[in-house]
Amino acid sequence: MISTILTDIEGTTSSISFVRDVLFPYAARELPRFIREYAGDPAVRELIRESAAEAGLDEDDLDAVIDRLLSWIEEDRKVTALKALQGMVWESGYASGDYRAHIYEDAWRNLKRWSDEGFELYVYSSGSIQAQHLFFRYSERGDLLPLFSGHFDTGIGGKKDPASYRAIVDALATPPAEILFLSDVRAELDAARQAGLHTCWLQRPGDYAPQPADEVSAHPVAHSFDEVRLPR
Repeated sequence: MISTILTDIEGTTSSISFVRDVLFPYAARELPRFIREYAGDPAVRELIRESAAEAGLDEDDLDAVIDRLLSWIEEDRKVTALKALQGMVWESGYASGDYRAHIYEDAWRNLKRWSDEGFELYVYSSGSIQAQHLFFRYSERGDLLPLFSGHFDTGIGGKKDPASYRAIVDALATPPAEILFLSDVRAELDAARQAGLHTCWLQRPGDYAPQPADEVSAHPVAHSFDEVRLPR
């Protein structure tokens, strides 16, 4: 019986277009100013250092580090230090009311229902934990952060690696057969299933492009959270 629901964000609880068309451009526009202004802050300096090490650059060459970070944004690279820096930049945008995070109505409604029914809810996203907190705190549906018991990002491992899901199982101290993972990415679902989790493939109209090989997938499919069935 399912006791825990682990969900992705982009393309699952929320539209891909919000991240692509709002958050990423905002980070690309504001990141250079943010880094130059706060480079002396210890937390920002550590992320600059990590980014420089990842890119093989001198951490004191801010222009080169900024250029590499912007290229990673353009490439949608899943670099942990970049995600943390983006989260810092996005926080100012959320706090100033420049935007609110998009949440599908069916996702909000069912997440609240599942929480009320006693299911433990967790998030696993390539976005940093800080960015996840901001996303759900400043959503179009209000502050949804209290619905969740915890968050995971790529600090625990890549989302297409079965070892990451085993690490999440260990962190939750919950049998994998009691966990349902929701995602719009088949490779993530494949990895989760290899780790023993139940899965459900969100194929939302507008966010999902069908592929011929998808027809032979063993993952249950839902087009909204209203269609998600909790395995018994």
